[in-house]
Amino acid sequence: MHSVGNDLVVRAWRPEAEAVTVFADDGRQFPMESLGPGLFALHLPRTPPFSYHLEVRYPGRCFMLRDPYAYWPTLGDVDLHLLGEGHHRRPWERLGAHPLRHGGVEGTAFAVWAPTAASISVVGDFNGWDGRLHPMRRMGSSGVWELFLPEVSEGAKYKFEVRPGSGGPPMLKADPYAFRTEVPPNNASVVHRIDRYAWGDEGWTQERARERADASHAPLSIYEVHLGSWRRVVEEGNRPLTYRELAKELVPYVERLGFTHVEFLPVAEHPFGGSWGYQVSNYYAPSGRYGSPDDFRFLVDALHQAGIGVLVDWVPAHFPRDIWALARFDGAPLYEYADPRRGEQPDWGTLVFNLARHEVRNFLVSNALFWAEQYHVDGLRVDAVASMLYLDYSRTAGQWVPNRWGGRENEEAIAFFREVNETLGELHPDVLIIAEESTAWPKVTRPPKEGGLGFSLKWNMGWMHDTLRYFALDPFFRSKNHTALTFGMMYAYSERFVLPLSHDEVVHMKGSLYGKMPGTPAQKAANLRALYAWMWSHPGRKLLFMGGEFGQLAEWNHDRSLDWHLLEEPVYLGLQRLVTELNELYRSCPALYVRDDTSEGFQWIQADAANMNVYAFVRRGETADEDVVVVANLSASLWPHYRVGFPGAAAYTLVLDTDARPFGGSSDTTLEVTTEAKPWDGQPVSAELSLPPLTVRWFRPAPAGGPG
Repeated sequence: MHSVGNDLVVRAWRPEAEAVTVFADDGRQFPMESLGPGLFALHLPRTPPFSYHLEVRYPGRCFMLRDPYAYWPTLGDVDLHLLGEGHHRRPWERLGAHPLRHGGVEGTAFAVWAPTAASISVVGDFNGWDGRLHPMRRMGSSGVWELFLPEVSEGAKYKFEVRPGSGGPPMLKADPYAFRTEVPPNNASVVHRIDRYAWGDEGWTQERARERADASHAPLSIYEVHLGSWRRVVEEGNRPLTYRELAKELVPYVERLGFTHVEFLPVAEHPFGGSWGYQVSNYYAPSGRYGSPDDFRFLVDALHQAGIGVLVDWVPAHFPRDIWALARFDGAPLYEYADPRRGEQPDWGTLVFNLARHEVRNFLVSNALFWAEQYHVDGLRVDAVASMLYLDYSRTAGQWVPNRWGGRENEEAIAFFREVNETLGELHPDVLIIAEESTAWPKVTRPPKEGGLGFSLKWNMGWMHDTLRYFALDPFFRSKNHTALTFGMMYAYSERFVLPLSHDEVVHMKGSLYGKMPGTPAQKAANLRALYAWMWSHPGRKLLFMGGEFGQLAEWNHDRSLDWHLLEEPVYLGLQRLVTELNELYRSCPALYVRDDTSEGFQWIQADAANMNVYAFVRRGETADEDVVVVANLSASLWPHYRVGFPGAAAYTLVLDTDARPFGGSSDTTLEVTTEAKPWDGQPVSAELSLPPLTVRWFRPAPAGGPG
């Protein structure tokens, strides 16, 4: 409806309609004149504007609907300006599909960024997926297209029909900002409200904000989970658990094991389950495989109410080539670089985000903020950081483009990481941002003002590789590889580290952690128990992939459940008990975490006993009575009279013994150690210990009054 002087003109475009009538809300009716196939018009002299419906007649059918073009755009100049600059903090509040009341009418506002498209239409189950019916309006030179559709409500399925500016057939594209999707392999976007869930985790979030989640001074023990294969319902076609079923089963399990956090492999929607979520098609929608977005909120809420933090894997490095998703979104490279030397990731057959574009960078930075604000996640683990930092990552000469200085460093990625970390740091300083960075890039966890990237923590991939290589060796060969376990302390304080035993170490023919261990089944279990006790006592936060806590035998398979039946056997139940005990001691012994990032918190006692395969060190707390002395015999031999130096207390209590019977070992005695005034290993006192093979023991100063 348009005012022309004192007159009104109403036009409607309804292809294949026989007739269209304007029905004023006050009851008046005005038949429209046909100006040609699909085009109808009405001229009303000296008539003020009024609200109306259109009655549209087709052969054998009739529809009553409101005219979408009778409503003003829902996007303002400020929004368009900020989107164009790449500085819109919350673009998901404007782009995408938003159920709302506009012009006194309930409906859904649609908006999408596609600057080179010739035209875009909203299509869905509300208009027969007919791209002729609802062409969108282009908002000036912003590249944003917008349309409010009255009476389209939550649950409607939709896509954007994009006609490329360069010509060619139209493409059906999923909404980049969709909050919900169909269950794969279907891929339509679904209109969804994100403001109706009633959270119950206020106590958790308030406490987190007060403490600022300072990972330097708080225990961080992470249970890494793939949602689709943690546990499956074999009786119902081997289906995965839903988000709400996971809230019922996963939450009490993690709480019982004592982990402080869970980390979910990517939750955002992805078309191919075999990518484990690392090839994301819908960055703003939790996967529909396990339920609705509010169901995922329910799971996060349940974890928080149980005192468990939630981390999710986040993938800003690359995205899949599916033509219905982000790839060549408006018919030309948009989210990806046009030059394949920068825009294609050869390792994974995916496309690389064009971080030089303000709008693309804004899409990703705001997505990090989105998961923190809309889903209350406590942190993001950023995948494949190294692939973004190096222009020549996995590329040979001639396949990559140097930066302006002729180097291999990706300046756009560096700026992006600093921006996302500074943005989250400003708005949500209690949210962790963890880098999976596999090289020696400096200052990953230092602030940008100090020349760093600004991450909270970094995965210690070097520690992981060295440690697993050592423990995979037959003990006979370990003396020649003694430094594999000591070298990590040479750089332990260069970054703020997480020690990961992640999903990457139990796939692609690498076998399970249990399977990596040498020897007989009993020796494998003993080695694995020693590995876990070594890891939990080493400086750095802890991460263990699901199944590792009970010695999963088979390599991880994303299409099947963990082998829960193993817990019927004492050896695997013992491993699970050990992990539970490690988490309990870790959380109750400040020396094991308060000084993770400073040399004041660690001292070698024996670092060079290679011939015996023995290591000993002390984790120091704020006071001497908090110290934890760790002694590891990683040989296959019993050392019955082995002298070890101790920091100074007169007596020590054994608080952890990986050879204890409850854990599947053979020891059933409680060991109390009285030290002698005999200096040893640079320590003022010492004691003779009996060290069982493949065993790690932790000692703490006995309470005043003597042992016990």
